[in-house]
Formats: sequence, structure tokens, C-alpha cells
Amino acid sequence: MNVATMPAARVGCSPEEWQVRCDLAALYRLVAHHRWTDFVYTHISARVPGPDHHFLINKYGVLFHEMRASDLVKIDMYGNVVEEGDTSSRRVNAAGFTIHSAVHLAREDLTCVVHTHTQAGIAVSCMQEGLLPLSQHALKFYGRLAYHGYEGIALDLDERERLVRDLGQHKAMILRNHGLLVGGRSIPEAFHTIYMLERACAAQVATLSCGRELVLPPHEVCEHTSEQFAMQDTPDRHAWMWESALRLIETDKPDYRS
Repeated sequence: MNVATMPAARVGCSPEEWQVRCDLAALYRLVAHHRWTDFVYTHISARVPGPDHHFLINKYGVLFHEMRASDLVKIDMYGNVVEEGDTSSRRVNAAGFTIHSAVHLAREDLTCVVHTHTQAGIAVSCMQEGLLPLSQHALKFYGRLAYHGYEGIALDLDERERLVRDLGQHKAMILRNHGLLVGGRSIPEAFHTIYMLERACAAQVATLSCGRELVLPPHEVCEHTSEQFAMQDTPDRHAWMWESALRLIETDKPDYRS
């Protein structure tokens, strides 16, 4: 268990919520470790256990590499902060609320949602072909990747319906001219999914920069590889990979579990 003692200041926070807070703060740190950040922009969210459909998102202005469990802000589906005490300084990104609430409202199976603006992700989002089956990483998403057209900064709540429609039953989506979006049944699964998608996009940008003739696997091989990846998407596998990833940030200060 990667859970430190809950600060006394976290009044009304259940042990289950504190566990989610620690795991989500760790995910922010891992995103920073892999350099998938965009200063204070982009966001990661996770649903809080319970019937209220509350979820945690970053306090606007806290850098990902310094994120702590206590920095995360609990909001409802309308973007209202739902924590006890003074909430005047606990700001959230309005665009982050629009994108994440859309997924959390529509997909009960996805408890964690990650959105990134990396150079490679944006580059692939601008390509007409989208993600090409160039690498083994990309084949994880063969036939399992959605696309959503750019509509401007995601401040219009009406866009939520179209985001959900385009995502369908997939767990990963490219936001055209914008970036990447993935969801997971757990925080460890969401981390693994964004890791694979970011690697796939980086490999594609590197490959296309070579200006050489491309080799694409046959359709049958692409489908077979995608099925192989799907069979490996198990909670046990995600858990041991997550424990390995946490060792990358174990000595970071301040402790993400504070």
C-alpha cells in the first residue's frame, strides 16, 4: 500500500478517498517524470468511491512534479468544489472540468481520465491519418482508438455530448489539433494506457521525420497484436507495473502522499 498517514487537515476524507488521492498524486508525478506535462495545463482526474459522483482533479497552478494528495480538489459534476473548510484558493481548470466530467458522467467503467498536450501527441492529432500502425506500441490501439474534432478551448458544456459520442466504448481518443485522452478502470490502467499511447505517438513522429519508405504490418497481424494486448489488460498486470512505476518517484520531495 502506498498510503502515508492522512493529514489532520483533511477533515471528512475517508480512508478510501485518501487512497485514491495518493494514487492520483503519484500519477501526476509520473506524468511529470516522463515529461508529458504542459506547465500548469492539462489534467488528470479520478472518481472518488461512493454514490455522489464526485471526482478529484488538480488544483490549478500546482505543477505536476510537486503534486500532493492534499493538493487535489474534490468537485461534483457541475464543477463545484465539495470540500469542507475554506475553498476560495482551490481553483480548478474549467476546460479540464468539461472534458473530464463528460467521460465520468457517461462511462461508469472508467474511474480515471488522463489528458495530455505533449509535442508528439499534438503532432499526431494534426495528421489526417491519425495514429498509424507503425510500432508495436501503436498496435495496442489498432481498431481501439477514437477521434474527436477540434471545437476550440473546451469551455462549452455542450461539447460533452459530442466528446462522449466520439469516444464510444473506447478507452483512448485523439483530440484533433489538441492532444490525447485516455481512461482506465483504475489509476494503474490509465497510467499504462497513456504510457503506451504517448510512446506510439513519439515513435510515429520520429519515424516520419526520417523521410524513408514505411513498412506497415499486414491488417491480420495488426488485429492479432491488438487482441494480444487486450488479453494482457488485467488488474493484476496493471498492479505490478504500477508498483514498478512508483519506485521512480519514491524519493521525490515533498512526498506525494502528504
